Amino acid sequence: MLSQRARNINPSPTLTVDAKAKAMKAEGHDVVNFGVGEPDFDTPENIKEAGIRAIREGYTKYTPAGGILPLKQAVVDKFKGDNGLEYSTNEIVISCGAKHTLYGLAEALFDPGDEVIIPAPYWVSYPEQVRLTGATPVILETSEDSGFVLDPEALKAVVTSKTKALILNSPSNPTGGVYDRAALERIAEIAVANNIVVISDEVYETLIYDGMKHVSIASLGAEIKALTVVVNAVSKSYAMTGWRIGYAGGPVDVIKAVTNIQGQSTSNPCSIAQHAAIEALTGPQDMIATMLVEFDKRRKRLVEGLNAIEGISCQMPRGAFYAFPNVKALYRGEIKGSEDLSMFLLEEAKVALVHGAAFGSDDHVRVSYATSMEDIEKALARIAEAVGKL
Repeated sequence: MLSQRARNINPSPTLTVDAKAKAMKAEGHDVVNFGVGEPDFDTPENIKEAGIRAIREGYTKYTPAGGILPLKQAVVDKFKGDNGLEYSTNEIVISCGAKHTLYGLAEALFDPGDEVIIPAPYWVSYPEQVRLTGATPVILETSEDSGFVLDPEALKAVVTSKTKALILNSPSNPTGGVYDRAALERIAEIAVANNIVVISDEVYETLIYDGMKHVSIASLGAEIKALTVVVNAVSKSYAMTGWRIGYAGGPVDVIKAVTNIQGQSTSNPCSIAQHAAIEALTGPQDMIATMLVEFDKRRKRLVEGLNAIEGISCQMPRGAFYAFPNVKALYRGEIKGSEDLSMFLLEEAKVALVHGAAFGSDDHVRVSYATSMEDIEKALARIAEAVGKL
């Protein structure tokens, strides 16, 4: 009965882990959930009030498929102020979260036979969304030594006449890797020389540490901007994951195509959430700094604690709220890979994390530190005890 497309798609491992952890908690187990990729902070009160006000003022009807004009203008102003990018409102689309934006872009851009380069480790949905269109994901491995940053020479080596796009994610989920300007300039040169579309996923742009600055590849010149679609959202920066508002800026024809696809699939993003997103982008921004300070403390403690456990080594992530420790030294006996280890830690230590194989690297696991310091301390002690039994 099912289509071949439906039979081939894999469920999201991150959502699966989160669901299992929540189910175990509901059964009375004390589970520390390192699996979920969302801030543990609450949505700021001014944003909540904007949503409530939208309901009271009757903004509860259909909106244009690609989003309301005031929100598009807020996105235009955000891109200009934060990223040095000039867009008009007809170059902006609002979607039901960045994942929805990315799916719309895949549908708008890719055909069977196209190749889409995806650096690994990668966010779990990139390859699946590419496959849903009939295009082929070309997985390009990066090294831990490079901070999981794409090597331009390796990129050149996999470009073919079928290459349609490159999906770039900085800061990275799952590694926390960040591309600096020099690395982006080299990648931009290759993209322009080969007419490769760049989908730049920048949803973690506000979460960068150690004095690093976020650079959007689209800001590096007119030629690369014409080839780039910049994807972002209010989910991570403003703790609004459940509000489901993402957005993109890019060439008019691409944005129009994504809008048309939304018009035939979702109709429009939530009207109420769109008004809340306007407040997020245009209102006080102090929430961002508050979250960053706290995430930085957790990042340092988590990495310190992981590196103190025999058999685990972990680089310091430079962005986002994930650590990506190397756990290959723990593979022995019945623990043959990251999925086995993740299940062992869930059952033995009651700590939920996501196996690295889901992100394209079986030597690692992903640990989210978007949780309290108390939970981090508890989980580190439990992991150390459980690993000691291997």
